[in-house]
Amino acid sequence: MHIAFVGFGEAARAIRDSLGTLDPSLSFTAYDILLDDSQTAPAMRAAMEERSVGVAADCAGLTEADWIISAVTADQSLVALQSLAPHLTQGQWVIDINSVSPDRKRESAALVEKAGGHYLDMAVMAPVYQNGHPRGHRTPVLLAGAMPPGMLDEIDRLEFDHRIVGDEPGRAAAIKMVRSLFVKGLEAITVETLLAAQASGCFEEILSSLSVSYPGLGWPQFASYEFERTLKHGKRRAAEMRESAATVAALGLNGRLAGEIANIQEAMGGLAADAPAQADTDGDMSGTVAAILSARLKSGPA
Repeated sequence: MHIAFVGFGEAARAIRDSLGTLDPSLSFTAYDILLDDSQTAPAMRAAMEERSVGVAADCAGLTEADWIISAVTADQSLVALQSLAPHLTQGQWVIDINSVSPDRKRESAALVEKAGGHYLDMAVMAPVYQNGHPRGHRTPVLLAGAMPPGMLDEIDRLEFDHRIVGDEPGRAAAIKMVRSLFVKGLEAITVETLLAAQASGCFEEILSSLSVSYPGLGWPQFASYEFERTLKHGKRRAAEMRESAATVAALGLNGRLAGEIANIQEAMGGLAADAPAQADTDGDMSGTVAAILSARLKSGPA
């Protein structure tokens, strides 16, 4: 069996690593837009080659795969499939794990099916790495789309941790996007509250109060984790939250909240070179948050 990836970032790498460990007979190919940039191409090519992944020059190089897993940023999900569609072979499967709105998944499904392929909406519901180790394809996922028994049998054989939530693409995405409003929103409100606390000189008071009011969250480790996630993944989360905003707005509700969460995530993600990787939970956490605050203030309001 041959599996290809469009986009070879963190999620794709974790999935390749875990699948390869489970079944060494699997073969892999990948294409990533970063291969087209002379500055980013060497690192991307190295990441593929060290995992014995064939390097495709473009989407046309993925036509021999049984499955093509689309794992790009949310804002590039449709663009990637538009590039892929002309090269799809009859009956080829496209598994879309991108964090986008239900409407985007349905639009993507129509594009793939018109080209003669099959489309599966897959929503990844937890981090693909846990304690530094890849859970990869064993990360809990939701599936939506019409699948023949043979496809589901293969998913079971490869030990995907999956749950089927509907026959129509977009159903899995809807669950992911609504849940993300809370998960990414909790990250945003935590870091913004503690940055404001630091700026106003009441950091220890606020941290102590929150620890008493919400002890089950496990402060200050919880706060450190929320800072780490936004600093490391804020740009990608911002794109996801804009898709969440579109999802909520399409329901007739207020998508502006998700839009503001996207702004905070993007502001945090832009600090990678100027701020600590995470807040220090063992020493003076306020000192680390102060450094992050300084970087945020230099970058301007979210």
